[in-house]
Amino acid sequence: MTGLAVTTVSRALQGDEKIAQATRRRVRKIAEEIGYVPDRAAQRLRTGKTKVISLILDPHNEILGFGNSLITGVAHTLAGTGYHLNVTPQFLGGDPMEPVEYIVRNQLADGIIFSRTRPFDERVRFLRERSFPFTSHGRTEFGYQHAFVDYDNEKFAYESVLRLMQKGRRRICIILPPDHFTFYQHLNYGYMRAIRQEGLQSHIPEGISLDSGMPEVFEWARTIAETTDAPDGFICPGETSFLAIANGYRQAGKERGVDFDAVVKSSSQTLSQIDPHIDNIGEDIRQAGILLGTNLLKTMQQPDGPFEQTIQDPDISFPSLDSFQN
Repeated sequence: MTGLAVTTVSRALQGDEKIAQATRRRVRKIAEEIGYVPDRAAQRLRTGKTKVISLILDPHNEILGFGNSLITGVAHTLAGTGYHLNVTPQFLGGDPMEPVEYIVRNQLADGIIFSRTRPFDERVRFLRERSFPFTSHGRTEFGYQHAFVDYDNEKFAYESVLRLMQKGRRRICIILPPDHFTFYQHLNYGYMRAIRQEGLQSHIPEGISLDSGMPEVFEWARTIAETTDAPDGFICPGETSFLAIANGYRQAGKERGVDFDAVVKSSSQTLSQIDPHIDNIGEDIRQAGILLGTNLLKTMQQPDGPFEQTIQDPDISFPSLDSFQN
């Protein structure tokens, strides 16, 4: 249909700059008109590449819309690259190595993205030993380097304590993730640094974490709200824990802004629609997805480094206390 050789058409479809731009446009136009798409199975046999990126995603809901935002960001980066995004589930409580090993051993993807890292994450060790391209949402403590995108949870926790202190709160509670995750350490360090610096009373609940269900957090909050030394300030690294705590305190007859205050990490406008005056610190999950996709594409070109390592700064924009009181 184009009157060109097969190799020329192939190179034009791949965007080879050695092919004239007018020729590339003409080939793409005809391909679109006839609905041509490359045969992925044939491409894989010829190149050894799947043209697939696998995002391993667990169903935690500490931040509303986390999964959708991350997928949107990664997909945005991959648009026009020829790579297809495949989402692989990682169920809470399951073996985090299982989906990684399955993908690698069955050659189901050219690169992997995963989240919720541990200090010495076996997934990182497994993939680095095989020079398999990956990037993680979260850091580790390995001596060797790897690509990652992370959020400055230490700064989030530190600034949250200071904000609650400015509002006159003295008994500060933080809801932490399970202690085997790396970001548990970052949150706890920032929190305790501010608590000790300002001489405040700390409260870290036993048996409650960011992975606890909302009914469980609600019951805990309702019970502790009725005690004489109930926390009067909360740091919630996700909207769902705050909503459960606020409901529990409400059931105990306590009001936010009077009996307690909170600082919440959020990634959307959902919480501000529910409670417009809540103090929140933003985490841009969609941007994290964009960065993860970008970092992975670079790693796929250089599997042994150098690696892109990005730490997102918390978006802090508290209203002044004077305007809040007015």
